[in-house]
Amino acid sequence: MSCVARVPVQPMATNAPRTIVAGATGFTGALAAHLLWRHPDFELVAITGRSELGRELREVYPRYRVPLSFQELDVESLEGIDAAVVAYPHAAAAPTVAALRERGIRVVDLSADFRLRSLASYERWYGEHPRPELIEEAVYGLTELHRAQIVSAGLVANPGCYPTASLLALAPLARAGLIADVVIDAKQGISGAGRVFDETTHLSMAGENIVPYKVAGHRHTPEIEEQLNALASPSCAEADAPAPELKVQFQAHLVPLDQGEMASCYVTTTRPVVAEELRAIYLEAYDDEPFVELLLDGPPGVLEVRETNYCRVFAAADEHTDKVIAFGAIDNLWKGTSSQAVQNLNLMFGYPETRGLL
Repeated sequence: MSCVARVPVQPMATNAPRTIVAGATGFTGALAAHLLWRHPDFELVAITGRSELGRELREVYPRYRVPLSFQELDVESLEGIDAAVVAYPHAAAAPTVAALRERGIRVVDLSADFRLRSLASYERWYGEHPRPELIEEAVYGLTELHRAQIVSAGLVANPGCYPTASLLALAPLARAGLIADVVIDAKQGISGAGRVFDETTHLSMAGENIVPYKVAGHRHTPEIEEQLNALASPSCAEADAPAPELKVQFQAHLVPLDQGEMASCYVTTTRPVVAEELRAIYLEAYDDEPFVELLLDGPPGVLEVRETNYCRVFAAADEHTDKVIAFGAIDNLWKGTSSQAVQNLNLMFGYPETRGLL
């Protein structure tokens, strides 16, 4: 069946930053292109990909209705480009990011290449780093934690989806120096695996099933550890005590959802915490955050945040075990990746961070 579609017009402001999405054939790149196409303050001028060349994005992803055609990325020919979202896998992203930065283009990188401050940690979990000289320049792009640095950044390393949900659930406790140990039990829909299905993510395995994967070795573990330890360090300094190295037990599960992610975090605290104090800690952290919805009466579900940039957070003190249980629910493709990238771009170019995301 054929149809004649009206060509959509981009709602674009005068002097809008000219923007490209590199790697727009995958789920996250395509969504980033969709969000930038409908954004009133960015001009999306090109989308690139290694497949689907010559086809319009709206042919490959009809629901996004972006009429731009996929082309090969030729960095040498880029002129007058202000911003780029790079949606390549780790190691493949770094050379492209470097080439874009050499031309003064501000970049939000969706890969893992610049998320870790420690080169040794990166090499342990991912292998040799293609462009380690850029690590110092990169700002970790969890907006709620690093807003001030993102504003002036030339390179923002967008967080992984699991770290986004986990860190927003745990950050208030880490800042207060209250995490002695934590186990994170995380669950995600199959869209997190991307467009290429393997024996784990194939629908025949994922349907009506729960599948743990990357047991005792998930690459998001060091990212979560690094950020939690950085948050805890000021608390330890104020207490005139050395900051202990927190090691996180992280386990991911595939669940039969399209989109959605829940991080359930079981925290052994450094001292007993009662419900009233816990509530005050989280209210202080998130009362003014536009995209964190703090729940006070019960935990969230993933459908509540689907196709939004929101993270819903809930924390409870368990008087029986003296532990704290904290939950973070996000859409893994939105707040977990693409809409958070746009949130960061908003800050980088001086727009309200909610612009184009509400």
